[in-house]
Amino acid sequence: MEASDECCFTGSLHEGQPNGTIKNINDVPTYCTMPLGGVGSQHDTNAIIYLPDVFGMQLVNNQLEIFNKTLKADRLTDSGYNVYMPDYLNGDPRPGSVDQAPPTSFNVNAWKAAHTVTQTRPPLDKVIAGLKNEGYTVFAATGYCFGARYVVDLALENAIQVAVISHPSQLLIPFDIDALVAASNVPLLINSCEFDPHFPQEWQSIADEKLGAGKYAPGYKRTYWEGCSHGFLTKGDLSDSKVKSGQDGAVEATIAWIREHLQNSQA
Repeated sequence: MEASDECCFTGSLHEGQPNGTIKNINDVPTYCTMPLGGVGSQHDTNAIIYLPDVFGMQLVNNQLEIFNKTLKADRLTDSGYNVYMPDYLNGDPRPGSVDQAPPTSFNVNAWKAAHTVTQTRPPLDKVIAGLKNEGYTVFAATGYCFGARYVVDLALENAIQVAVISHPSQLLIPFDIDALVAASNVPLLINSCEFDPHFPQEWQSIADEKLGAGKYAPGYKRTYWEGCSHGFLTKGDLSDSKVKSGQDGAVEATIAWIREHLQNSQA
């Protein structure tokens, strides 16, 4: 495994009991959560699509709400919207536990080759189509590491109304930024961090230069969390005070962004 892959394929395991359920949406297993008491009438056509990292829907970290410590699908229900996390990795996430080295039989390059857009985008599209059949018309999408690529693609297609990406990977900078300016009408929040080989500070500055100060008309914001590393939201060490602070801050920024712009999309 290359050094740049380690931060994507390793991390800390979180403790807790997930509150969501798994159901098939258009034949794709999907982890689903909703606010306590169900969805209010003002949100019954709005949904959040959560696109996880390489550990996929199956990782407990990607399902948990841990007292506001981490940004997980359950936590996002605090925003008042149903959240859907599709198994777009086709039942084949990175094997083993997040806090342990992968099995010796794991070939990271073979795994990557089996999880390109060709294999992973179709189940995502099926879930979106299924949600539309259920009556949803307005979507926010939030993606982490591997999942951020798909959020950007959805924004470029104007297939969603709000976009959030956190410690993204697989982006092409400045190409993707220029493409967003040229083609997208989707407001974008980026949760970035100090140590990130996949979205380094040089690229963060490029995003600010091209999207900030009103240059990206739909809306742009970037948060920056000192002392945090790639994966801090989904695989961060909760005993580290800076990681905890970064997670809490990114949680609040994400929920505020989604609330503001989903409301604006229906204004």
